[in-house]
Amino acid sequence: MKKTILFFLFTCLIACKSEPKKKLYEAIGGEQLSLKYAKGFSVKDYGTYKILEIINPWPKADKSYRFALLNKNYDAKFWSTEQERFEAAIEIPIKKLVVTSTTHIPALELLNVEQTLVGFPGTDYISSEKTRDRIDKGLVRELGKNEGINTEVLLEIKPDVVIGFGIDGNNRTFETIKKSGIPVIFNGDWVEESPLAKAEWIKFFGVLFNKEKEADSIFNTIETNYLEAKALAKKIKNQPTILSGAMHNDIWYLPNGSSTEAQLLKDANTNYLWGDTKGTGSLSLNFETVFSKAKNAEIWLSPSNYVSKEALKNGNSHHAMFDAFQNNNIYSSINTAGKSGGILYFELGTTRPDLVLKDLIKICHPELLKNYDLYFFKHLN
Repeated sequence: MKKTILFFLFTCLIACKSEPKKKLYEAIGGEQLSLKYAKGFSVKDYGTYKILEIINPWPKADKSYRFALLNKNYDAKFWSTEQERFEAAIEIPIKKLVVTSTTHIPALELLNVEQTLVGFPGTDYISSEKTRDRIDKGLVRELGKNEGINTEVLLEIKPDVVIGFGIDGNNRTFETIKKSGIPVIFNGDWVEESPLAKAEWIKFFGVLFNKEKEADSIFNTIETNYLEAKALAKKIKNQPTILSGAMHNDIWYLPNGSSTEAQLLKDANTNYLWGDTKGTGSLSLNFETVFSKAKNAEIWLSPSNYVSKEALKNGNSHHAMFDAFQNNNIYSSINTAGKSGGILYFELGTTRPDLVLKDLIKICHPELLKNYDLYFFKHLN
């Protein structure tokens, strides 16, 4: 019996020496954050710390990024030896942060942590009244442009972390920020392939503020509202034909059938005329191709950034040749803006796809949601 015990202890000792750090997190079972739709990040909670992994920060990313999120009672000695395994070790909950996309603002407000925002590149693009009030009071500093953040101001305000986004990871400004000792976490919500997957990134912010339960509850409400609206629209047999986008420099840009915009139109039970296309990014078509397919489309949605029918016609006279133009059946979100010009849809639409879907159902199936008022979209006059 003694020989058996000695052999067991010897085996454990050898295993610990050959993999001295494995037991610290790979071997210790952490609690996995529950995600139903989002695929771009994961989180494991080990009590005194969490491990956040950003899996897909931009299309075709060739690596993932891991961060150690440390609660106040973490073992400082332990993490002093573990930091090389991570992009950064960050104490949570976050007290001061910078975000770089307006799509990040709603999550902060829904979690009631908007007071932690201390800087943003392009504050005029923010439409939220609550955050605009903080900007007007000088509590949120202007940081210039996203592709060239004013690092001097950023270093002055000393955020705990910068939440960035990138199309390929080649952002020299973010590299400069990281070298200064301020961690940068890439938020990849925009890469997700469905409206609910994008919305679920509120849980990413929940993790940073130790508000996982609140984030989960908020997302569950959004999901329930979305699925109920989708089920309601499915009952209608008529599928109105939909045209989207507009022309710029003789090229018509419109969503491809794999986009979240197309998914929303499908869930609203419409016939988006390019719903069967595949790929990433927008479709780029000539006028003849669009006109031959969509001349008789019943509804025209999101005609780029044109603010009126007159502007749409002045942009290109061919726009006036479509039935939807002549029948005055065009809707856009471009005119629902904050006091400094920020478009509400571009800010809140990612976090609240349930409201976007209800808007589309109200427009395309007016017999449904009779007591619902359009939130983002307005009739283009």
